[in-house]
Amino acid sequence: MLMVGLTGGIGAGKSAVAQRLARHGAVVIDADVLAREVVAPGTDGLAEVAEAFGPDVVGPDGTLDRPALGARVFGDETARRRLEQIIHPRVRARTAELAAAAPADAVVVNDVPLLVETGIAPTYHLVLVVAASEDVRVRRLAQTRGMTPEQAAARIAAQAGDDRRHAAADVLLTNEAGLTELHAQVDRLWRDRLRPYEWNLRTGQIAVPDRTLRIMPSNPDWPAQAARIIARIRHAVGPRVPVAHIGSTAVPGLPAKDLIDLMLGVRTLEEADGLAGALLRAGLPRRAGEWYDNARGIPGKTWPKRLHGSADPGRSVNLHVRVSGSPGWRFALLMRDHLRAVPAARDEYAQAKERWAAEHGDIDGYAEAKEPWFDAEARAADTWALQTGWHPVCA
Repeated sequence: MLMVGLTGGIGAGKSAVAQRLARHGAVVIDADVLAREVVAPGTDGLAEVAEAFGPDVVGPDGTLDRPALGARVFGDETARRRLEQIIHPRVRARTAELAAAAPADAVVVNDVPLLVETGIAPTYHLVLVVAASEDVRVRRLAQTRGMTPEQAAARIAAQAGDDRRHAAADVLLTNEAGLTELHAQVDRLWRDRLRPYEWNLRTGQIAVPDRTLRIMPSNPDWPAQAARIIARIRHAVGPRVPVAHIGSTAVPGLPAKDLIDLMLGVRTLEEADGLAGALLRAGLPRRAGEWYDNARGIPGKTWPKRLHGSADPGRSVNLHVRVSGSPGWRFALLMRDHLRAVPAARDEYAQAKERWAAEHGDIDGYAEAKEPWFDAEARAADTWALQTGWHPVCA
């Protein structure tokens, strides 16, 4: 089962995306609908709202008087938080019930307006954010909900800002050009990413990688992508686990393959094996076979590890699970920090990458060509570590 979070600012078109996904067969759980259900007449949720905000927020017919309640909480941070404390746990519990009842092969889409504000993004395999400019959203709210421009702007300002919402997005769906273009984006997403991701997750498979060698310019979004995956790993295996972004995509300004390398530190490889199930459920199946790091400067020696990949066809990941303090663990952090701190070393590596890519059109040949450089880098980085007093931090 693939769990997808869907959000977007008011007027962006989130409901249109949910409806299109439902047409494809997604199980859509609408948090707004559930928020109404948990305070329906006769529920303990409604009773608690009335106790907290007064009996006049309940109408003569026994239903919640939403305008009256809205007048109490809008613009009052303390009142809003009190209402959230009543509503959100009940919505989460009902959401869990509905998700558990979905078929094993379902793509479950949780439509949550306040997904970012409530900090639940790491609980999903993917987060979809629907975006539109404020001008477009104000115009839509005036047309569809009868709001004045001032009212629409106030509602928009009361939610998380676009920057914060976009930072949580694994997929950003832009809704500026109308439903035809929006539907086309959703259709491609369903076909190329959501449905294959669900299959890979359910069968424990890593997404088939593109074996074409492509060295890309440094992408400033790589660290944010890594941070979202790290948050999911910590949600799956514990908030205190040491997880770090390593490799070329962790070095600003360094060209790289579009592959996020992460490292999880464990006390023993037996502990690593025990985490495999939780990592699979988080979307990171273990790669088959035995995996080792080549020992830098020690010919013929290797360091064992566990290696996981991504079930998501839209984001390639290598998760290296190494014993904390082991030589391979130390080298991964040292190389990253050395290249971050010494621009000349980073630029030399960038030039070498360009040369190797030109000489070797395949990934295996490219990887083999890099090995002598890694040995030299190990020596240079060790010298830098001694000179600077560097010590490894898995973060």
